[in-house]
Amino acid sequence: QVQLVESGGGLVQAGGSLRLSCVASGIIFKLNDMAWYRQAPGKPREWVSSVTTGGRTTYRESVKGRFTISRDNANATVSLQMNALKPEDTAVYYCNAKYGRIIWGRGTQVTVSS
Repeated sequence: QVQLVESGGGLVQAGGSLRLSCVASGIIFKLNDMAWYRQAPGKPREWVSSVTTGGRTTYRESVKGRFTISRDNANATVSLQMNALKPEDTAVYYCNAKYGRIIWGRGTQVTVSS
């Protein structure tokens, strides 16, 4: 079964940290570009960060220097280390795999209190 399962979300105070993980199954993970997106209430889903099959990483401007994306091909996992969290980071975070077609996970809630 092809699926992505996110975990690691939760409630944290501003300035705190969380580490999100996404485990893939049913795909050849090393062939997929991986990404994290997020969607805040009442707002469209937005791209957060990506890591290519070759390990190149990119970030949206607002998270640069605070978030770090990484991938572990041996365990078919992509992670997002989030530091210095801000209330505006509050959203449901989704994992995304792309290899021609695109696969989405169901998301994990991140809530940052001020």
